[in-house]
Amino acid sequence: MSELAAWPVLAGRSLRLTVRNLDALLTAVLLPVMVLLLFVYLFGGAIRAGTPQYVTYAVPGVLVMCASYGASMTAVMVAGDLKEGIVDRFRSMDVGGRMLLSGHITASTMRNLFSVLMVFTVAFAIGFRPGAGPAAWAAALAVLTAFIVAMAALSAAVGLLARTPEAASGFTFFVLFMPYPSSAFVPIDTMPDWLHGFARNQPATPVIESVRGLLLDQPVGDRPWVALAWCAGLLLVAIACSGPLFRRRTR
Repeated sequence: MSELAAWPVLAGRSLRLTVRNLDALLTAVLLPVMVLLLFVYLFGGAIRAGTPQYVTYAVPGVLVMCASYGASMTAVMVAGDLKEGIVDRFRSMDVGGRMLLSGHITASTMRNLFSVLMVFTVAFAIGFRPGAGPAAWAAALAVLTAFIVAMAALSAAVGLLARTPEAASGFTFFVLFMPYPSSAFVPIDTMPDWLHGFARNQPATPVIESVRGLLLDQPVGDRPWVALAWCAGLLLVAIACSGPLFRRRTR
């Protein structure tokens, strides 16, 4: 089987595994929705975020949390493949690590775009009204998709590093909380001074602020480019690490 033909087959396999793992699928889809409802209805009345409705401020942060957590599940799936020995069977059919990981990353991107759609659906139902035009919508989705791909690739590298799926799941816990010390749910200026530097200069913040500004038709400056630079850097790190890690785990 050629590498080009193997790619969609492996992506389809990863999607089928997701459907069979109903618990993980429901968590990836429902958790961001529950966080959105939790913040809007329980905390939204007490948070002053500079927007008429708190849901308007919170949605971009929930989208990034949804994207990062869902992409991080790739680590568990890659670690599971290595543990079960299926990788050796693929190698016997001349399917290399590059295509195996690409299949996982492609499937992760598709899963997470579906989760993003679910978050948007609920957000519109509870009052989210963006002012973006078609070009701004396309730019916001492009930044969000780039972040999903970068996080999925990084997660695949973590899956190669982890010895068991249980160890890889620790990465999902870390990624789940990554958007909290950012501008996802409250303005950074309201945080303690010692946290400002990290909150402003971690990967999630420029992605969130780019998506928020684009969807709300606000000036974004160079933030989308900063966000894409973060995504490109994470992707390059993941690619550089994945090759040696795959060879080490399969030799």
